[in-house]
Amino acid sequence: MRTMRRVDRKMEDGDAFELLKKGEYGILSTCGEENQPYGVPVNYVVIGNSIYIHCAMVGSKIDNINANNKVSFTVVGKTKVLKDKFSTEYESVIVMGTAAIVSEAERTEPLLEFISKYSPEYLNEGREYVERAKNKTNIIKIEIESITGKHRI
Repeated sequence: MRTMRRVDRKMEDGDAFELLKKGEYGILSTCGEENQPYGVPVNYVVIGNSIYIHCAMVGSKIDNINANNKVSFTVVGKTKVLKDKFSTEYESVIVMGTAAIVSEAERTEPLLEFISKYSPEYLNEGREYVERAKNKTNIIKIEIESITGKHRI
């Protein structure tokens, strides 16, 4: 992996992980059999040292991961354009890792974590929804191999 050019903007690892956990959405980047890059915005949750993404049972994400399980995941936090300085304040994190489709038995915990993160005021209804949807929803698990955060504040 390349080294960061602007090391003065490197985030501490703990801060980068916090940004990853609190982000609203991220960009999952994969590469399939034809070496065609594919980046898609997704909702996600973090449990331990892994990122979980829910998706359909079939599609480009699944096809690409089955062909090449190396992925990148990017989250952008707060940004502010500094018009008079021709620059931007920002915070971002890039994760490199390997992705896999989790088994049916492993889907419940990540799906409940989605409810907790995105709909915390509807936990009871969310639990019922997870029971109905868990057999119709795929979950991608990204094992984090490296995480790099960068910011200008």
